[in-house]
Amino acid sequence: MEMLSSPQFWLGLGQIIWINIILSGDNAVVIALAARGLDPKRQKQAIFWGTAAAVVLRVVLTVVAVKLMQLPWLQLIGGLLLLWIGVQLLNGGDDDESDKGEAKGGLLAAIRTILVADLVMSLDNVIGVAAAANGNLTLLVIGLLIAIPIVVFGSTLMIKLMGRFPAIVTLGAALIGWVGAETIVSDKMIEPLVPHHSAGFYAAAALGAVLVVLTGKYLQRRNAPASAD
Repeated sequence: MEMLSSPQFWLGLGQIIWINIILSGDNAVVIALAARGLDPKRQKQAIFWGTAAAVVLRVVLTVVAVKLMQLPWLQLIGGLLLLWIGVQLLNGGDDDESDKGEAKGGLLAAIRTILVADLVMSLDNVIGVAAAANGNLTLLVIGLLIAIPIVVFGSTLMIKLMGRFPAIVTLGAALIGWVGAETIVSDKMIEPLVPHHSAGFYAAAALGAVLVVLTGKYLQRRNAPASAD
């Protein structure tokens, strides 16, 4: 109870809530993109299980995040993975799965995509929360728990918006490309060549967004005749 009366505790909690709101947006977009092709029931399952597994990953990441960020080439690999995921999500956006077996496979594929993307994209969130918690285990746990409803609500809202405004799908893929390219140039081995917040840094991020959208759209058009048959 003494901890609850501490101004530092509430200040840290406020920082954690704000960090989660700001940094969980891209995670919500990935979940929405991965789940939008499923029927409503499986969408909820993908969001629930994808988010639950992602939270477990965040707990593990919180313990090792700082050390992971120091490993050379790790962020480069993670960023390339995000670019690939962005292309695949955009390319597979209009596929409707009517067969139950295909739907089950679609659910598992969506959860797998959510896990892989969240693993890469959660590093900034985890490090921000860990820094705000400043070694306070209670704050750390609260921060991880707060992320769950934010991501679930955000991804559910994004799926509805994508249904009404298809252009959001392209913008979501562009966001993943942007974050992927940012992750690449943030790698320990590359960052000295392309400092954070420099013109080159933002140019690389924009290039990643454009690359994902153009590649995804090209594959969409190339596969259109086959899907129409």
